[in-house]
Amino acid sequence: MADEQEVQQLELLCKQLYESQDSAQRADAEKALVGFQDSPDTLAKCQLLLDRGDSCYAQLLAATTLTKLVSRSAQGLSLQQRIDIRNYVLNYLATRPKLSNFVVQALVTLFARISKLGWFDTYKDDFVFRNVVADISKFLQGSVEHCMIGVQLLSQLTCEMNQISETDANRSLTKHRKIASSFRDTQLFEIFRLSCSLLGTARENCKSLNFSDEGQHGLMTQLLRLAQNCLTFDFIGTSTDESSDDLCTVQIPTSWRPAFLDFTTLKLFFDLYHSLPNTLSSLALSCLVQIASVRRSLFSNTERAKFLTHLVNGVKHILQNPQGLSDPGNYHEFCRLLARLKSNYQLGELVMVENYPEAIQLIAKFTVESLTMWQFAPNSVHYLLSLWQRMVASVPYVKATEPHLLETYTPEVTNAYITSRLESVAVVVRDGLEDPLDDLGMVQQQLEQLSVIGRCEYQKTCTLLVQLFDQAARSYQELMTSPVATQQIDITIQEGRLTWLVYIIGSAIGGRMAFNSNEEHDAMDGELVCRVLQLMNLTDSRLAQGGCEKLELAMLSFFEQFRKIYVGDQVQKNSKVYRRLQDVLGLSDEGMVLSVFIRKIITNLKYWGRSEQIISKTLQLLNDLSVGYSCVRKLVKLEEVQFMLNNHTSEHFPFLGNAVAVTEMRCRSMFYTSLGRLLMVDLGEDEDRFQSFMLPLTASFENIGTMLASAESPMFAADEAKKALIGLARDLRGLAFAFNTKTSYMMLFDWVYPSYTPILLHAIDLWYHDPQVTTPVLKLFAELVQNRSQRLQFDVSSPNGILLFREASKVICSYGSRILNVDVPKDQMYPMKLKGISICFSMLKAALCGSYVNFGVFRLYGDEALDNALNTFVKLLLSIPQSDLLDYPKLSQTYYILLECLAQDHMSFLSTLEPQVFLYILSSISEGLTALDTMVCTGCCATLDHIVTYLFKQLTQKVGGYPGKKARVGLVPANDMFLKVLEVHPEILQQILSTVLNVIMFEDCRNQWSMSRPLLGLILLNEDYFNQMRENIIRSQPPDKQPAMAQWFENLMDGIERNLLTKNRDRFTQNLSMFRRDINDSLKGPNMNTSSVSDMMTS
Repeated sequence: MADEQEVQQLELLCKQLYESQDSAQRADAEKALVGFQDSPDTLAKCQLLLDRGDSCYAQLLAATTLTKLVSRSAQGLSLQQRIDIRNYVLNYLATRPKLSNFVVQALVTLFARISKLGWFDTYKDDFVFRNVVADISKFLQGSVEHCMIGVQLLSQLTCEMNQISETDANRSLTKHRKIASSFRDTQLFEIFRLSCSLLGTARENCKSLNFSDEGQHGLMTQLLRLAQNCLTFDFIGTSTDESSDDLCTVQIPTSWRPAFLDFTTLKLFFDLYHSLPNTLSSLALSCLVQIASVRRSLFSNTERAKFLTHLVNGVKHILQNPQGLSDPGNYHEFCRLLARLKSNYQLGELVMVENYPEAIQLIAKFTVESLTMWQFAPNSVHYLLSLWQRMVASVPYVKATEPHLLETYTPEVTNAYITSRLESVAVVVRDGLEDPLDDLGMVQQQLEQLSVIGRCEYQKTCTLLVQLFDQAARSYQELMTSPVATQQIDITIQEGRLTWLVYIIGSAIGGRMAFNSNEEHDAMDGELVCRVLQLMNLTDSRLAQGGCEKLELAMLSFFEQFRKIYVGDQVQKNSKVYRRLQDVLGLSDEGMVLSVFIRKIITNLKYWGRSEQIISKTLQLLNDLSVGYSCVRKLVKLEEVQFMLNNHTSEHFPFLGNAVAVTEMRCRSMFYTSLGRLLMVDLGEDEDRFQSFMLPLTASFENIGTMLASAESPMFAADEAKKALIGLARDLRGLAFAFNTKTSYMMLFDWVYPSYTPILLHAIDLWYHDPQVTTPVLKLFAELVQNRSQRLQFDVSSPNGILLFREASKVICSYGSRILNVDVPKDQMYPMKLKGISICFSMLKAALCGSYVNFGVFRLYGDEALDNALNTFVKLLLSIPQSDLLDYPKLSQTYYILLECLAQDHMSFLSTLEPQVFLYILSSISEGLTALDTMVCTGCCATLDHIVTYLFKQLTQKVGGYPGKKARVGLVPANDMFLKVLEVHPEILQQILSTVLNVIMFEDCRNQWSMSRPLLGLILLNEDYFNQMRENIIRSQPPDKQPAMAQWFENLMDGIERNLLTKNRDRFTQNLSMFRRDINDSLKGPNMNTSSVSDMMTS
C-alpha cells in the first residue's frame, strides 16, 4: 500500500514538473525526482510506474531513469536484470502501441542504449543483445503503429551505435569503436537492405497510400530516417565534425557493393523523391546526397562512370521537372546534391558523361535562377557556388577530350551573382528587409567562392564590374553634388550598390593567387583598383558631413585583399597594376601606394571613432602592414607615419579619448603594438626619441597619479580616473608586446619603474573587485614579465630581474589577498574572479620560467617576494572548486602550465605544502590526466613525472643513503611532508597509477610517450599494488587469453631496473609501446573481455 501511495506521489511530481506554471513548484518537483533516481529501489519503482501506465509523464520518467541506470558502470545491474529490462521494453511496446510519442522515443532510446552497452555480453554462449533484427521483425509484420515502432527501434539503435555518449567518452573510445564495428559488420547492411525493401514496397503502393493520415506519413518519415541513419553511419570511426559538410566521403564497406552496383538503390530514392509529397521528399534527397558521396574506391573506373551517368541523369530529370524545388527543404538538399557532384567526382569524369552538355546547361540555368531569387533560401547558395568554384578550379587539370563548356556558362553565373546582389539593394532599403550585408560572415564566404568563379573568363568579369561601377559611381556623384535636395533613400541605395561592388572587386583581386595570372589580368586589376581609390577620395572628402559605415567596411576589406596580393615582400614591383595606378592617379611605386593606405588609416581613426567595427578593422590593417620586414621600413619613411608617431593623442585620434566605452578600448593595444613596431625601426639606442614618443603616456600617468592621490577625498573623479587607467594599461601592454629587443624593452622598463608601478598597484588596491580595471593591469604585468625573444637579458651588475619579479609578486599578492574575500554569484564566477586568477597564474609562470632571476637568492637574503607569491598561488588555488579547473579552458591551461613549472624548478616549495594542499594538487593532476585537452594532459604527465621522481629519490635516500657520503654542514634537511602524506593516503598514487595504465591499455592515447614517463616511477613506488592489479587484469580475461596477457606484463618489465635513470626510462618507454601494441591488436580480435577490465580499472 505504501508503494501505491509513493507511486501516486511520483506521478503527481511528474505532472508538476512538466505542466506547472509555477517555477518554484517545478524546481521542487525536479529536486524530489532527482532524489528518486538515486535511491536504491529505483528499478522496482520504475517497473511499477510503467505497469500502471496512468500518466505519460511518469512513463517518461521511468524510461529515462532506467536509461541512466543502464548507462552507469556495468556493476550497477546484473546481466540477468539487463536482459529482463530489454525484453520488458520490447513486450511493453508491442502490447501498448498507442503510447505518446515522447514515451515511445524514451523507451526506444532505452532499448538502443541497453543493446549497445551489452553488445559483447554472452548468456549461455549466445550474444543476447544482438538478435535485434529477428526480434524487431515481429513489429514490422504488425499494424502501422507496430511497424513504426519497429522502424524507430532500428533507427535509434543505428544512431546510438554511431554516437559517443558522455559515458563512452569517459570510458574507452576503443571499446566504443569495437562495438560500432561489430554492429557495422554483422547487422547494419541487413538493416539498410530491410529499409530499402520496405521503401520499395511503399514506392509500389504510393498511389494507394494516404499521406495525410498521420500514421502512414509517420511511418514513411521513420523509414526514410532509418535509411538516412544507415548511410550517415561513421563507418571507419573518423567521427567527422558534422559542420564540415562539404568534405564528406561516405566510407561504404566493400560488402555493400551489390547495393550500389545495380543502380536500383539510386533509382529507388530518385523515384521516391518524385512520388512523395514535399514533407517527405527532402528526406529522400538527403539519402541521395549520401549515396552520391560513396567513396570512389568502391567502384572500378567503368563502374564509376556508369554510376555517375545514372546520378547525372537523375539530377537532370529533377531539373527538367522542377516543381518540387519550390519547397525550401527540397531545394536545400538538392543544392547539397549538386555540390557533391564535384566534391566526389573529377571534372574529367563529369565531362565524359553522355548527357553532360545538357546537364551543365540545366545546372547553369538553375544556378542563375537561384541567384536571381536572392531572398529564397539564402543558406543554400553556398552549395551552388561551391560546385562552380570547384569546377572552375579544376579546369587547368582536365585532360578529357570532351569540352567542359565552363567558359560558356561560368560568366553567366558570375553575372547573375553580381547583378542580383545589386538589384537586391533597392528592395532591401525600400521594404526595410534584413540586409544580407549585415551577415558579413556569409558574404565573405560567398565572395571567396566568387573570387575563383570570376577568374574564369576574367576579361568578361572585369568589363562587367567596370561598367556597373562607373554607372553607380556616376549616379552617386550626381546625387551628392545635385543642387536639388535629394531623398536620403536614393543616396542609401547607391551607397549599398557601391558597397557590394567594392566587396566584389576586392574578392576579384583576391582571386589572383589561385590562378597563374597573366599581365593582362593585372592590368584589369589596375582598372578596378583605380576606381575604388577614386571613390575613396570622393567619400573621404565628405566624411565631415558623415559617411556610410558599410561602404567603409567594404573599403577596408578591399584594402586587405589588395595588400595581400600587391603589397609586401613577395610582390613583383613592376606589376601592371602599378603602371595603371601611375597613369590614372600618379602613384608610381609601392611607397606612394602605402601612403594612400596610411592616409586612409589616419582618416578612419580620426573620423570613425564612434564605430568600433571600423576602428578595429582599420587597426588590423595597420597591424598587418607593420609586420612585414621591407614594408615596415618603407612605412617609416612616410610623413604620415611620422605624424602618427608624434601625435598619438585623443585630439587627433578620438578613439584614444575617455569618451569611448570601456568595452571599445580593447583595440588600443593593437594600435600601440603597430606604433611600437614602427618606432623600433629607427629607434636604436636613442633615448630622447623614446622619451618624446612617450610624452602623451607620461602626461596621462602623471594625471592619473594626481587623481589617485586624492582618492580618499570627496573631490575624487573615480570614473574618469578609472577610464584613463584602463586605456593607459592597454596602450602600455601593446607597446610592451612590440618591444621585443633588449634595448627597447629596457627603455620601457626604466620609464615605468620605479616611477609608475606604484600607481598601478594603488589602482589594484582601489578597484580589485572590478575586472574592467584589473584585467588590463594584470595583463600589462603579465606582458612585462614575459621573456619574449630573450629580451630580458639583464647585465651582470643589474638587479632589474629581481626588481621586476618583486613588482610582479606585489601585484599578485595585492590582487590575490583581496579577491579571495570577494563573493560573486556562480554565473559570474569566471569574469569576476577566475579570469583575474588565471592571469595571475600565467604571470607567475612567465616570471618563474623566464630564466632572468636566480630564485635561490631570495631565501638567502631573507627576501619574501618569492614565498609571498607562491603562498598567494596556494590560497588562490584552494579557493577554486576542483571542477572549475577543468571547466574553464583558459584557467586549466594557465594552472597546469604553472604547476609543471613549479614541479620542475620549485619542488622544495611543493614539498613543504600542507597535506590538504598537496592532496588537492595530486587530485587535480589525476583529473587532468583524462582531460580532453591534450596540452593539459601532457602537462599533467610532466608534472607527475617530476613529483614521482622527487618522491622516489627521497625514499631511496631515506632508506639507504650512500656509504661515505657526509651531510653538508648548514644545509636544511629536505622536508619529507610528502612522504608522510603518502603513507597516510597511499590510495592517491594508486588511483593515478590505475588511471594512467587504463588510458595506455584501453583508450585512444594521444600522448603515449608523455604517459610513459611517470608510469615507471608510479610502478616502482607502488609495486605491491601494481602486482595485484596485474593479477586482477589477467584473471578477468577468458582462460585461453590469460597466458598471453601474463606474458605481455612480463615483457613490460623485462630488463627494467629499480631506478629512474634516463637509460632505464627509455627502455621502459620502448617496452610500453610494444605492450600497448599487443593489447590493441588483441582488442581488435574477436572476444577480448574489455568491459570487465576497463570497468574494474576505472571503478
